[in-house]
Amino acid sequence: MNSKILGSIAIVAGTAIGGGMLALPLATASLGTIPALLLLVVIWGVSIYTSLLMLEINLRAGVGLNVHAITGKTLGKLGQLIQGGSFLSLLFALTMVYLMGGSSLLESKMELVGMEMDNQLAVLLFTAIFGGFIAVGVRWIDKVSRVLFTSMIALLVIVVAYLLPEVDMALLMNNSTAGIVAGSDLTNLWLAAVPIVFTSFGFHVCIATIVRYLDGDAISLRKVLIIGSTIPLVCYILWLMVTLGTLGGKTVYGFEGSLPLLVTALQGVADSAILQQFIDLFANLALVTSFLGVTMSLFDYVAELTRAKDNALGRAQTWLLTFIPPLLCALYYPDGFFQVLGFAAIPLVVMIIFLPIAMALGQRKQNLGGYQVSGGSAALTAAGVLGVGIIAAQLWVAL
Repeated sequence: MNSKILGSIAIVAGTAIGGGMLALPLATASLGTIPALLLLVVIWGVSIYTSLLMLEINLRAGVGLNVHAITGKTLGKLGQLIQGGSFLSLLFALTMVYLMGGSSLLESKMELVGMEMDNQLAVLLFTAIFGGFIAVGVRWIDKVSRVLFTSMIALLVIVVAYLLPEVDMALLMNNSTAGIVAGSDLTNLWLAAVPIVFTSFGFHVCIATIVRYLDGDAISLRKVLIIGSTIPLVCYILWLMVTLGTLGGKTVYGFEGSLPLLVTALQGVADSAILQQFIDLFANLALVTSFLGVTMSLFDYVAELTRAKDNALGRAQTWLLTFIPPLLCALYYPDGFFQVLGFAAIPLVVMIIFLPIAMALGQRKQNLGGYQVSGGSAALTAAGVLGVGIIAAQLWVAL
């Protein structure tokens, strides 16, 4: 594989592995290990299929077009309006999630050295430091993502290798919170987990950018999407094993969605100061790699939507439009990491399931030829039904 393919795989996998990695134990602690792993595999399969479906649509519509242009070309102004609203709400929500998650970890880090940092200051610092990378373009983000992603995976391997011997198999196989919640509460926990897991595989936002970056090479792009989405599945499975198998479902459930509490508890399991630092660094890298992938896609989309010039002034204007809305939300709604990540599933379903199905059906009727994902109408129907189920689960919990 050449460096551009490896970099693209890192962007795809890094976009998925982030808030999802850290939120998964918090979301699935009540389900039990086997149900949680089965849910992961099912959502992973749907994610691969929908990503290849979006690749099919993108290649047929024209390499170089962004999602907004592709939707307008295939579904007209109404489809474009729905897509634009879904895409912006999704990426703004995810950016807000990573700003909140990154700032909370930054606050906890400052506390370790005896400094108390205001949450709003932490949000502003995280945005300025890591958001600054976005203005330099996809080629530099590719290089940065490769380094960060490689470091993150190396740290994950080290952390998992050291914590696996600490896993209590009895605890791992019997970690349901059925003993402390029951009835409708347990049902709600199940339903709440579905959109969180689905969002954890939400790397699709960077597909249009990757297609343009790899010049529409269908074989390479298919390889990038399959490998890039499989890496998060393996990482998630290992991560759930070491978190739920060492801390237990009831303990993780008691954290009530707090990332710092999860990280601190895992550090408590480690019997090495170096390993404790590795866990902390891994949590930070997981957030940053996903933050870069999501905000890169949002920046690219805003630039296309506003037709901004590719100069210093144009990129500065695009940067402000990209970060100001989620930054304001993160500043004044600092405790919503877990809740917002779940709600992000609704626009994600619209964007990567419902609209691609409609576009694919329209394109296939025209017999345009070229790359087409297998499965036919049956696969499209199954994906649509699952999309309805994910939205229904989120609305049930919310209402």
